Amino acid sequence: MSKLIHNSVDLGRLVRETRKRLKLTQPQLALAANVGVRFIVELEAGKPTLRFENILRVLQSLGGVLSVDGMDSFISHAQEGML
Repeated sequence: MSKLIHNSVDLGRLVRETRKRLKLTQPQLALAANVGVRFIVELEAGKPTLRFENILRVLQSLGGVLSVDGMDSFISHAQEGML
């Protein structure tokens, strides 16, 4: 499943929903991702200033990968003077 993430709140909501669907507790996810429980709590709450490498660990622990789309079309529009 692919999900658009626009901000830290969207990411936190997705992490929480996925964790719950997997029937994991916050401490279980923290252990699996090698981060603290407080980190999981703050991530799920949408805190915007969390360490990126830890976010990636949590996503990977949940079976997710980070992907970025749209930059090629953005560059094309910029080169055409449309921006």
